[in-house]
Amino acid sequence: MADQIFLHIGLPKTATTYLQTIVWNARDQLRDDGVLLPGVGPRDHLWTARAVCEHKVMETATTRQRAAWDRVRAEIAEADGRVLLTHEFLASATAEQARGMVEALQPAEVHLVLTARETLGLFTASWQESLKNRGTRPMADYPGSARRVAQPVWHWHTLDLREVLERWTDAVPTDRVHILPLPGPGAPRQLIWQRFAGLIGVDPSAYATDGFVNSSMGVAEAETLRRVNQHLVERDLLGHRHERGTMIRTYLADQRLVPRGGDRFWPTPPQIEECRTRADRAIGYVAEHGYHVVGDLEDLRVPDRLEERREAGSATDAEVAEIATDLVAQLLGDVYAVRQERNAARRALDQALLVVPPPPPPPPRWRALAGRVRGRLTRRSST
Repeated sequence: MADQIFLHIGLPKTATTYLQTIVWNARDQLRDDGVLLPGVGPRDHLWTARAVCEHKVMETATTRQRAAWDRVRAEIAEADGRVLLTHEFLASATAEQARGMVEALQPAEVHLVLTARETLGLFTASWQESLKNRGTRPMADYPGSARRVAQPVWHWHTLDLREVLERWTDAVPTDRVHILPLPGPGAPRQLIWQRFAGLIGVDPSAYATDGFVNSSMGVAEAETLRRVNQHLVERDLLGHRHERGTMIRTYLADQRLVPRGGDRFWPTPPQIEECRTRADRAIGYVAEHGYHVVGDLEDLRVPDRLEERREAGSATDAEVAEIATDLVAQLLGDVYAVRQERNAARRALDQALLVVPPPPPPPPRWRALAGRVRGRLTRRSST
């Protein structure tokens, strides 16, 4: 059994994809440095999180997906040294589910790792993430009730550091709870990796850090995607997880809308105040309980004064129409390019078939037999 297990549970939108990209790209290097990433690949950690948290998507999961948590535990049982498990969906676990997971990993020494972020930026980024998952809720109505969603990831249940700690820390001793605040504005992006790597016991400078960057949309671009999602939901299109990831997140959001830039924005003033209050409470909770903090806890606080930005609901119909018509033009260009590629492939196939020699004529005895068969068929049809 492994000696130490670092259980990185998020929070969502706190550089988790960035860190996960680094470690999975260097899985063999990590193993050489004494840290095991169990499972076949990143999706085993995703399905482990869904299994532990009993997400409703498990009802339609494949046999292989259902077995991910069992595969991970079996590999940990055979491991020595340190192990890293990482997925932000684990932050949505109930207290009972959290205790169950920690107990399943014992007798190893389980360390709880939470990357955290200034709450206002976290709130805004999580709303955009919900849109990339076919969400339709305006930011003014976000996040809504956790009881109304299939998996309560985009909700304060999972986004509030204090609430997550309250559910998870009953199962883990205080000295094994580690909080890693994202560095403040202007700090090098690699700093969060340096903190994370130091915690799990590897040299951060020995690893490539050109990980995935999850960029944001502008206010009008986000509203355009939200309205597109409304049509998709009404027509019951792109509802499958893979379809959403490929067509909405990657193709439409990341490749078409994000590159436009657009005006940055804030939530409504009451939501800003709620973010500020939740941040202050979380900082006080961490300080009161004496959890290990790697970085500056003050980086989690929402500033008293904010730069001027637009409000999320300020996108006009004219702005959305301009973006939508530009998207239609891009889509037509993409469809045309695909048709051109398909036609070129057909022409190449036709050309290849032309140079294939025709089959040889049948031998004489087969021609005679064919003639007799045709004659019999002719006589039968005339009777």
